[in-house]
Amino acid sequence: MFIFAIYCSDMIKEERLQIIINTLDKDAKVRLDELSRLLNVSEDTVRRDIKELDSQGLLRAVRGGAISRSPIPQHYRDREKYNQQHKQVIANKALPFLKDGQVVFFDGGTSVVALAAVLPKDLKITIITNSFPVANILEDHPNAEVIFAGGRLHKTAFITIGQETIDTFRKVHADICILGICSLHHSMGITSIIYEDAQLNNIMINQARKTIALSALEKINTVEPYYVCPVTDVDVIITETESDNAALDAYRHLGIEVV
Repeated sequence: MFIFAIYCSDMIKEERLQIIINTLDKDAKVRLDELSRLLNVSEDTVRRDIKELDSQGLLRAVRGGAISRSPIPQHYRDREKYNQQHKQVIANKALPFLKDGQVVFFDGGTSVVALAAVLPKDLKITIITNSFPVANILEDHPNAEVIFAGGRLHKTAFITIGQETIDTFRKVHADICILGICSLHHSMGITSIIYEDAQLNNIMINQARKTIALSALEKINTVEPYYVCPVTDVDVIITETESDNAALDAYRHLGIEVV
């Protein structure tokens, strides 16, 4: 232990940063006090290290430490090709929640786009969306009524944003809100990389009787800058993994259905 302390005290910054990243990869979160003891440096030093890693986009600094960021690409064109097999599994798991006669919000997540692509042709449903890809997929669906929430185009996410978009969702009381999750954490809530998208998601959740979150397992226990809502505002979480996966225990304990 004495030898380790001497080693840590002489450790260069690059070594400290790598240990922080390695610890985060293993535990999905790090604490200032624990890292201070591990690295044998002050909490102020650890705090500066975490701030630097945050600025590089390698983690998300939070009070008392840091947690993982979502590994998902930001641009829609990159996200649509990412983990397509997992999205298909998630989409098929979500299908049983959709019934004839429902009014449903679809956001701009690529897992939601995958769900739109597999909707049965005989499903009589009304979908309100601000997603151009969702609208394009459903334009030929024989029984899906589509209401597109107009507004300003967000060129990275391929969604509409702004007051016109907000007003459309606020005028509807939906049966279900289907959200493609960017980041989800049991204590930090649902978060997004896009400020306007976070605002819209919050409104969609508040205007729906039930909210279903579509989330790849790698987005679980990650955080992005813009807060949407507490995780307890979600009724169902659907991932590509088995529902009894230990990574989802915290959400089951909160009373959320995990599929």
